[in-house]
Amino acid sequence: MPGMEPSASRQWWNGFYGALAEQFTHFGTVLVDGREVPNPTGQYENSSITQLVAGYTINDRFGLQLNAPLIYREFKRPEGFAIDRGTVGGLGDMSILLKTVAFRYASPGRRTFEFRDGKNPVAVDQEPDFTASLVLLTGLKFPTGDSSRIEEEFHEVNVPGAPESGIHGHDLTLGTGSYDGIFGQQISLRYRNFFADETIQFTLRGDGLHQYHFANDLSWDGGPGYYFIRNPQTIAGLQFVISGEHKDVDRFRGKPAEDTGITSVFVGPRAVASWRRWSVELDVGLPVLIDNTALQVVPDYRLRGGISLQF
Repeated sequence: MPGMEPSASRQWWNGFYGALAEQFTHFGTVLVDGREVPNPTGQYENSSITQLVAGYTINDRFGLQLNAPLIYREFKRPEGFAIDRGTVGGLGDMSILLKTVAFRYASPGRRTFEFRDGKNPVAVDQEPDFTASLVLLTGLKFPTGDSSRIEEEFHEVNVPGAPESGIHGHDLTLGTGSYDGIFGQQISLRYRNFFADETIQFTLRGDGLHQYHFANDLSWDGGPGYYFIRNPQTIAGLQFVISGEHKDVDRFRGKPAEDTGITSVFVGPRAVASWRRWSVELDVGLPVLIDNTALQVVPDYRLRGGISLQF
């Protein structure tokens, strides 16, 4: 999900941390109101969003995080009876998040005794069997990305008999042109080597530029997993992830932009690992449900990965 750090870095660290996250999505299927239709021109979009993340944990309850997305998109689409190919790239809309620990619980730890070198037993404190936490997210997204592609909406003309494009200016823009509020939560649970987490984020859109206003957006990501390795230095596990998004239709010149609403659900595996100060993750998302409005080019698959470092 844009704006979120890799899941392997969601543990609460003290001090500074940085992360690099990548999301690649291939859009190549044409749907009309949730039904697949032919794609005679082979129109598609490849979208790469690289998130640069810098954060600082102020204390045991509060942390600040800055997200800066670098966006690159390649596309092919019909334009009348011609074919338009191109690329767009640059800085997207930056955001700042306040992370607040609303709840944290750990069951009482266990103490065992070990004999070392034939000497007296040594007390060893074990990690709690059960932990749980709830982190609240509040933030602000700034219109730092170039939104000039939205101006294409003023000049779009449907040519009779020509194939219809499912890729428009609102799909290619680097920014929304609006100040947006971000609200969400991160829930994490662990019982011994079993774990589950879920992130929910709601984006409240402000007024945009070019008489175009993006709709509010709700996204979610998470699921159950198991750590095959878990010790104070090294963690490695596998997670089954369910993620998705719901967005109503945008508005252009005060009227609904009918080809912009979507509800999507992805499923797939995620591998997570950490070693000392480093954490990495990689996941694959395949769509199992896409319900869209009007004609759109929708995702065929999504790849995400990330690496983070505690300083």
